[in-house]
Amino acid sequence: MYQDYKNVELVKPAGLELKDRLVGVQRVTKVTKGGRAFGFSAIVVVGDENGVVGQGLGKSKEVSEAIAKAVEDAKKNLIRIPIDKGTIPHEQKGKYGGARVFLKPASEGTGVIAGGAVRAVLEAVGIHNVLSKSQGSSNPHNVVKATFDALLQLRNPQTIAHQRGISLEKVFNG
Repeated sequence: MYQDYKNVELVKPAGLELKDRLVGVQRVTKVTKGGRAFGFSAIVVVGDENGVVGQGLGKSKEVSEAIAKAVEDAKKNLIRIPIDKGTIPHEQKGKYGGARVFLKPASEGTGVIAGGAVRAVLEAVGIHNVLSKSQGSSNPHNVVKATFDALLQLRNPQTIAHQRGISLEKVFNG
């Protein structure tokens, strides 16, 4: 899922205190000759509120089972996100399908200005001050993936200095 990103650090869930957030549950219907068969699809975001986050999808005939499957799937997709003093290092746009997400760093005390699925992801990561705008599709699956796209493109100053082969001072003064 994250093979397109160069600076992705996959994280092992061992030893992490992960908290899960339910983003959405959808009831799906399969029409058969014997009638309708109902099932459930759940999307969940897990994170340690300290820069590690993952998202997962679970499907089952029971809601609780779908949520449990989604949590297990999310624990298999954990990544580390750079956080700078409770906010993100720089502005970033993300997109997935028809969903577009814009994230902007905010000063201390601003809070998480985000709605729905974006808020769940940002709070699971541990970002406390950020401004966001979600445009296009409001489908929670696509909005979560668009938010992950934006978060995966974030780079901290140390990473930028290392990639350019220059000192940290030159990144800021260059």
